[in-house]
Amino acid sequence: MLAFGVEEEYFITDLHTRQMLAEPTAAVLAACRGAIGDGFNHEMFQGQIEAASPVFHSSTEAAVHLQTVRCNLAQALADFGLSVLCAGSHPLADWREQRPTEQVHFRQLFEQVQYVARRSVLCGLHVHVEVPTGIDRIAVMNEVSPWLPLLLLLSCSSPFWNGAPTGFMSYRQAACDEWPRMGVPEHFADWQAYQRYLALLQRMGAIDADGNGWWGIRPSARYPTLELRMTDACPRLEDGLALATFFRVMVSYACAMQRPGAGFTPEARWLLKENRWQAKRFGAAGTFALDASGTLGNAQQWLQRARQTFADTADATGERPLFDILHTLLLRGNSAVEQLRWYADARAAGADALGGLCRVVDGLLAQSRGDHLSVAAAG
Repeated sequence: MLAFGVEEEYFITDLHTRQMLAEPTAAVLAACRGAIGDGFNHEMFQGQIEAASPVFHSSTEAAVHLQTVRCNLAQALADFGLSVLCAGSHPLADWREQRPTEQVHFRQLFEQVQYVARRSVLCGLHVHVEVPTGIDRIAVMNEVSPWLPLLLLLSCSSPFWNGAPTGFMSYRQAACDEWPRMGVPEHFADWQAYQRYLALLQRMGAIDADGNGWWGIRPSARYPTLELRMTDACPRLEDGLALATFFRVMVSYACAMQRPGAGFTPEARWLLKENRWQAKRFGAAGTFALDASGTLGNAQQWLQRARQTFADTADATGERPLFDILHTLLLRGNSAVEQLRWYADARAAGADALGGLCRVVDGLLAQSRGDHLSVAAAG
């Protein structure tokens, strides 16, 4: 089975006010670094951190490591009256109050992208999967790209933005569309075409010599991997692990093909873009093109097609329960569905809008800590 790694992003959150922390102290950041270890990374905003995993060879390894990181963070921050919230957006965060991280890389981003960067108070789930030497990473990317909106609709966790409902299940992906070179990649025939594209952007001064796009899927510039970036951060760790495993199975399937990506035409990319719109706007309630001919169906039918396509690969790689897990996730509803239900229930019980959002934040904090897993284990 292909090796992989996971990057989770978190909002540092005040347990009393439920607000994202704009300027954490050096002691708070030191506590986060100690809890995460070598995988600690600053993010664009001071109140946002990332945990980058070591290389995994099984989903069990990933589950143990990431659960340990989340528990360590919750324990380390509790003394400060803080915790971490893992979701695509923080329901109460006001982007105008957030402070950029003072590092050269981030200063350059804010200078280049201006208010688009200032408004990008967002957290994603990023998954790296190795692509063996000799296999064209662009060909593999082309093969798996049409499935990305299915991953997105399962991950949606950003229905609120700047203290209000947005009408989107993944407002994070709507906000991403303001950036250059985000969303769906350009159509590249192969690795050579991709390199010509990068070289052109470098000559224009649009990217650095080692620059890359920020698309929802891309070949990593640092590792021999294909990187998934479209998915929202997942409050429930088990959801994030299922999506990481799904992506790993997809890449494994593509790498075993004789000609991966051969069917990814410009027309297929058109449908990919429309499916992504449906996923970010409606989540699992969208209507999707299930194949290159434009056959329409719902999320359950699309997941069933994925089972038919990838089940043998999942079995061969030791991930037989994967599609049952994903089916359960779909039936339960993604995080956005759950957040909107919490909000509606709180408002129906007499809470004002702020009270409803506080209920959502409390639920996300509990899930990010894994409280629901503890309850399930106790039961």
